[in-house]
Amino acid sequence: MTPDQMAPGRRTVLRIAAALGATTAAGVFAADRLGAFDTAAPGPGSIAAPAAPTAPGSPSPPAAPAPSAAAGPGPAAGALADGVAVPGAAGPQAAAAGRAPATGYRLQPMTAYTPPRFRRALPPVRTRPFLQVAQTGRTMVLTFDDGPDPRYTPPILDTLRRHRVRAMFFLCGEMADAHPDLVRRISDEGHVLGNHSWSHPLIPSLRPSRIRTELGSTSETIERLTGAAPLWYRAPFGAWNRHSFEIGAELGMEPLAWTVDTLDWTEPGADAIVTRVRAGAAPGVVVLSHDAGGDRSGTVAALDRYLPELLDDGYRLTVPHR
Repeated sequence: MTPDQMAPGRRTVLRIAAALGATTAAGVFAADRLGAFDTAAPGPGSIAAPAAPTAPGSPSPPAAPAPSAAAGPGPAAGALADGVAVPGAAGPQAAAAGRAPATGYRLQPMTAYTPPRFRRALPPVRTRPFLQVAQTGRTMVLTFDDGPDPRYTPPILDTLRRHRVRAMFFLCGEMADAHPDLVRRISDEGHVLGNHSWSHPLIPSLRPSRIRTELGSTSETIERLTGAAPLWYRAPFGAWNRHSFEIGAELGMEPLAWTVDTLDWTEPGADAIVTRVRAGAAPGVVVLSHDAGGDRSGTVAALDRYLPELLDDGYRLTVPHR
């Protein structure tokens, strides 16, 4: 039978079927072209996250108009973002988590496949803090706790800058949060920022969850303000316990105590502080002072006197490295 001899109804059906077939084929080829960007091999160091499994009994998501590979991996709990486990995040599709299923294709930004940001290896869990630095020549470390305080931290920074000396500042989170510009100045001038808890509690009296909050919140605040999390921490009152060592290590920090206590927290006056620093000066010594928590005018005045003396005696005032 020739096409001209077909019944009009049959010819109409065949034309509709042919049109539908052409439309479907065009859609598939377009999907393959766009999907090539999403399914390309990840760059060096990147991690491909698996698609999230559907919970038993939950309704299936609407079918996408193209193969699932073209849409990239779906959100999966425990996926890696910048090398850190983030619940509910997954690779380049993390930003779409929680939204309605996409109804079309989107090109992913090229940065989606860049290597994860470098992260330091976690330190071991210590059983005691460091009390001094490695004795390489006449080296000493100056440390200041409890700040920053707008009354005393700026003049201490001025003195350090005048003599081109770097120091360590162990910050309380609530003080750092209240004085962000001072935190940034300390960092910008090359000093090392350490974690001194959020509210200066007696650590051994706290539950582990509270210790984690005290240390974790402070590290997060310092990182938010300076772009880098602290690598050192010091327990308030020098009171450490096993939980603080474990949690500090989990947060990537080493514990640092001190060798010489100036006892400036008793507000003894500049003369007494200078005398204690002079008597305790030795290679590897870590000096404890405070730039907040009380009247620290004696600390400010004493630093202006003993710092040039230490330098004249051949001491190198520096900071520990990790």
